[in-house]
Amino acid sequence: MTAKDNFIEICDLTTDVMGLQKGSLAFKSRVHTLQIPRMVASVIGRKEEEIHHNIIADVLQRDRTSIYHYERTHQNNYTWEEYRNVFNKVYKAYKKTQDEQEVFITKSHMKKYLLANGVSENKKQEAIIQVKSGKVVVEIKTSYFEFSNQMKNIKLALKNYKYEIEII
Repeated sequence: MTAKDNFIEICDLTTDVMGLQKGSLAFKSRVHTLQIPRMVASVIGRKEEEIHHNIIADVLQRDRTSIYHYERTHQNNYTWEEYRNVFNKVYKAYKKTQDEQEVFITKSHMKKYLLANGVSENKKQEAIIQVKSGKVVVEIKTSYFEFSNQMKNIKLALKNYKYEIEII
């Protein structure tokens, strides 16, 4: 997954846990029922996934400096009971989903798994999709025309795995 996809998943998890409408963290409203989960999702994205401020700001439709502010004030906000309760609830759900995701141990196992689940390589090699799961890195060679389909196939095959995708 890309960093943006990871943060969108954190936002979706946050809205699910808090019983909010999907995508509501990007609303312009400053009511506490939206503002606090927005701050919590940002802090988890920064501290756990090390997602760049600009990506978080883009997804939340906020200014990058707001994300710096959320991160910087997290420790003081944690003393606020309402914030602390939301943070603990979302963080616990986040950790549970992270523990459920698997990683690959060997490169050959990951490559075989991907190829058996709809991913294919092209000898033309116009682009390379680098997939990382745990400490294992596999490169999938593809053409420009097959690139989108290969990305979809990789995401579908690895939906229960912890992974990152980089395009080379």
